[in-house]
Amino acid sequence: MTQEELLTLLLVAPLLLVQSLFLFTDARKRGHKHWFWGVWGLIQCPFPIIFYLIFARKIFKKNKTI
Repeated sequence: MTQEELLTLLLVAPLLLVQSLFLFTDARKRGHKHWFWGVWGLIQCPFPIIFYLIFARKIFKKNKTI
């Protein structure tokens, strides 16, 4: 393993672990499929957290007109 690959691994691994931990705990707290979000957060970054915020947390709410 080259030095660049080792450095990349040391930077990416904690990022994926923190993302997965956040997704797992927040989804469990809010009643979503926490195992799905936690495992998906370990696989790639940043798409799982973006999709979680859009589809599970629904951060974009429709404007209510009166």
